[in-house]
Amino acid sequence: MPVISFANAKGGAGKTTAALLLATELGHQGYRVAILDADPQRWITQWHEASGFQHNIEVISEVSVASIQGHLRETARTADYTIIDLAGARDAIVTTAIGLSDHVMIPVQGCAMDAKGAAQILDLIKMMESAGRLIIPHSVVLTRVTSMVTTRALLTIKGLLSARGVNVMDTPIVERSAFREIFDCGGTLYSMDAGRISNLDKARENAQAFAGEVRRLLPAKVIRSQEPRRIFRVVRNAA
Repeated sequence: MPVISFANAKGGAGKTTAALLLATELGHQGYRVAILDADPQRWITQWHEASGFQHNIEVISEVSVASIQGHLRETARTADYTIIDLAGARDAIVTTAIGLSDHVMIPVQGCAMDAKGAAQILDLIKMMESAGRLIIPHSVVLTRVTSMVTTRALLTIKGLLSARGVNVMDTPIVERSAFREIFDCGGTLYSMDAGRISNLDKARENAQAFAGEVRRLLPAKVIRSQEPRRIFRVVRNAA
């Protein structure tokens, strides 16, 4: 069961949107998905309360440094994928979740503040890898990309990050009204009215492409190594 964390030390980077799009798309494709809502804002919990029961989706709201490892042991038995939505911070629970993840997704918009928040997470990962002799796979996912951003501009951004050894997901999350509507009204892209939401087909295609790339990166039958003592030593040093 792959564990995927979404982290950026700055809020508003599109982190929660990317996490929820991935979770709901995987659920739509038949995978059992558990979401650990470790963001104090509880946006995914609020979405879940507004949406009601969603097939293949479980949301766990009370997540702390003390409880997260127990939650992951439980979801390892019940879910094909576990997705952790973290606070826009660099604190103990963010550090803990990163240490327990199979992959860390770092959402970034095209702005300086987002880049600084992402840099803090990248620095934290490097420090944890060095201190704990860990390998923590991670990727940047570009979010809230508008039609004004050209393919050449995206390639330039990816090239700059890749030159620094940072993997960048091929699929950006495009700015779509449907993605905002999920949080306003609940449900998923597949419960929306195509006659009322503009470019809903494009939004679905974007979510499908992102989830497909994640599935290729992290097949559902990943066997996770568990070395909690080493991880928690790193957490104490890094937090």
